[in-house]
Amino acid sequence: QVQLVESGGGLVQAGGSLRLSCAASGSAGIFRSMGWYRQAPGKQRELVATRSSGGNPNYADSVKGRFTISRDYNKNTVYLQMNSLKPEDTAVYYCNAARWGDASDYWGQGTQVTVSS
Repeated sequence: QVQLVESGGGLVQAGGSLRLSCAASGSAGIFRSMGWYRQAPGKQRELVATRSSGGNPNYADSVKGRFTISRDYNKNTVYLQMNSLKPEDTAVYYCNAARWGDASDYWGQGTQVTVSS
């Protein structure tokens, strides 16, 4: 049984930084990809950043140059370093992971990020 547990969200002033973590529990093995999505009130969930195993990361245009995604394959953990945060970054951030051979992706419960002006 695979579970994704996010941490690191909170309240921060504009221009500040946060680091999100997402750790996979259970006998998950190496994920094909891991990443982050976010959903603001009244909006659809959108991709923030993803990183495939052995591949390069990809980012939404709105976060390029400010956010950095990284993975620790031994710990089966993905991180999102968020710098120069803006009020428009306020959202619930969800961890996402996919494995070879699984029909559906795995999702975390989400962690709230609030950026004040």
